[in-house]
Amino acid sequence: MTSTGMTSGIVDLRSDTVTRPTAGMRTAMAYAEVGDALFGEDPTVRALEERLAGMFGFSGALFVPSGVMANQIGLRLLAGRGEELVCDAEAHILAHEEAAPARYGGIQTRTVPAGRGIVTPEALAGVLRAGNAYTLGTRAVEVEQTHTRAGGTVQPLETLRAVRAMTAEAGVAVHIDGARIWNAGAATGTPWAEYGAAVADSLSVCLSKGLGAPVGSVLLLPAERLPAARKLAHGLGGGMRQAGVLAAAGLYALDHHVARIAEDHENAALLAAGLRDAGYAVRPPETNIVLVEAPGAGDVVARAAREGVLVTAPGPGTVRLVTHLDAGRQACRQAVGVLVAALRAAGTGARRTAGTEHTATPEESTEAA
Repeated sequence: MTSTGMTSGIVDLRSDTVTRPTAGMRTAMAYAEVGDALFGEDPTVRALEERLAGMFGFSGALFVPSGVMANQIGLRLLAGRGEELVCDAEAHILAHEEAAPARYGGIQTRTVPAGRGIVTPEALAGVLRAGNAYTLGTRAVEVEQTHTRAGGTVQPLETLRAVRAMTAEAGVAVHIDGARIWNAGAATGTPWAEYGAAVADSLSVCLSKGLGAPVGSVLLLPAERLPAARKLAHGLGGGMRQAGVLAAAGLYALDHHVARIAEDHENAALLAAGLRDAGYAVRPPETNIVLVEAPGAGDVVARAAREGVLVTAPGPGTVRLVTHLDAGRQACRQAVGVLVAALRAAGTGARRTAGTEHTATPEESTEAA
């Protein structure tokens, strides 16, 4: 596999969205068979949708430009205006999607605390409401796989099954934001179908993070909901024409980039171990996201950038590193040295305790990847 790589001398660990198409992916895009996707005539788009629907056990799929669009269409199909959606307090759909459930869907959201971003039946107990003439009922629950703000944590399959059983009994739907579901699969070896229709009414999967495609997400759902989903996508500006050149990148990624995601997890473990050995508090990564305790995180980010290592600060006391196919083992070793120096220069004292859970603060950045 050949990648265009990072800009010379730069190690970019800001997000797995910064990857660039590999040479093979670019070739697949250049020679993609295309048609008018809005008319349902693009064969490459159809092939991508059918393949993903089959993988996750759904009867329908819709290719859209972004994960935000996929999530918001999915949510609006499950909860209407003036209806209630329950999710965890640190969910991406709340923190990083521009208040879209309320702004565009008129959906009321109610949150539950979720340790490490894991939504459990215990967290939902007493929160889901049946509703009546005087009380708003809960229509849907949303969970995130993996959980971005908690540091790439995996929603355990047994927990997803338990949530599904609980919500089904209550007549409540489930949507899974599976932006990094590929990382969950790589970390656990869980068959894709077990993460799909078996535990959710709808699921969004992203092609431009761990899979390294330049753009695109797919919403998976029952086929009978596709006409409504397409109408919503069109209204949100997601109607595309010769989109096969983009879908081809997704198909190439499914063939060539899924198995290698385990390398990203190994590199995340390398980063975490190097920083921990230097005395800094790091949460043990479950997948490809590393969170480091760093008071004065903004200063650390700036110092590291001057030395060619790009990272982010999702909070004033946390530095975040994300591994991906364009940042290999040697790049990660280089990053450890630069970050240790930046942490020391910023006056961040080494701490021998284990990393603690990231907690949002009012001073958070708007970093959303």
